[in-house]
Amino acid sequence: MNDVINNRVASLTSVVLAAFVAYIAAWYLGWVEGNFALMLFLATVVTGVYWVAEHLYFLPQRKRSLEVAEAQATKRLADLQAQGITQVDAALTDDIRHKLLMQPWWLDWTAGLFPVIAMVFVLRSFLFEPFKIPSGSMIPTLRVGDLILVNKFHYGVRLPVINTKIIDNNQPQRGDVMVFRYPPQPSLDYIKRVVGVPGDEVAYLNKVLTINGVPVPKKPLPDFFEPDAMRYGKQFQEIQNGRTYGTLNDDERPAFVPGASDFMYKDHCRYTVEGVVCKVPDGHYFLMGDNRDNSLDSRYWGFVPEANIVGRAFFVWMNFGDLGRIGRFD
Repeated sequence: MNDVINNRVASLTSVVLAAFVAYIAAWYLGWVEGNFALMLFLATVVTGVYWVAEHLYFLPQRKRSLEVAEAQATKRLADLQAQGITQVDAALTDDIRHKLLMQPWWLDWTAGLFPVIAMVFVLRSFLFEPFKIPSGSMIPTLRVGDLILVNKFHYGVRLPVINTKIIDNNQPQRGDVMVFRYPPQPSLDYIKRVVGVPGDEVAYLNKVLTINGVPVPKKPLPDFFEPDAMRYGKQFQEIQNGRTYGTLNDDERPAFVPGASDFMYKDHCRYTVEGVVCKVPDGHYFLMGDNRDNSLDSRYWGFVPEANIVGRAFFVWMNFGDLGRIGRFD
């Protein structure tokens, strides 16, 4: 009976693992739109079920099998001794004991992985999540290839997958570098800097950022060399909410915003040849990249709802091309 159950569970496990592998392959090949948070949640649930079954059923089953084998070996030894045969090796060896207690492959790949998967799930969902910077929209603050950490609880604790906030914490502030779910396609994560909070009037005219009628303090810095583009760009220093950071401007790019899409609350914005002025609605934020003329941001696709917030980026933990990049940033 036990062998039948084990065989059926082994077959079911093969199907489950094959489904995970197929999903990952389809995601990698671009056949489906992947959702890592959902996949990690399902992996945690599935391996957790196996982990519970292992401790409540399968491990006790193997221990009983070992006890039966030891009892049989002891009885056989006693029978042989009763017949006057003493030079025998009827006891179970350590190797046999190990094999009887060893997890089968299908438990090793499920219950055996549960502690690691569960730890990753908790860390990634509620504490810190790693991201890789794929583009130059945040140069000079963040470079292509930077591996960063994002504080997932700074703006409140959210349930994974559905992203519903259950515990409040800090509110986003101007100057924060925020990771969020891209409003036109929430399966994608974007990273930009918060320049406007609810109620602010954000103006970016002739490449000058103004908040509620007050220009953001800005001073020129030495030109910045972009190795990927093999050119120099004009660099400036801005200060918002006590944070000092660099921005770039490209003199060859016009001040107006070309190709802004239709988005919710677009009527809160006015587009002119000089740039754009937007009134940030309640529960939303206006974000821009530090590489001002090479960033697809709120000027183009609109405001970021509070529900789309993922966390605050704060630390570069690795850049394999430049180890000097490691450290905190504003």
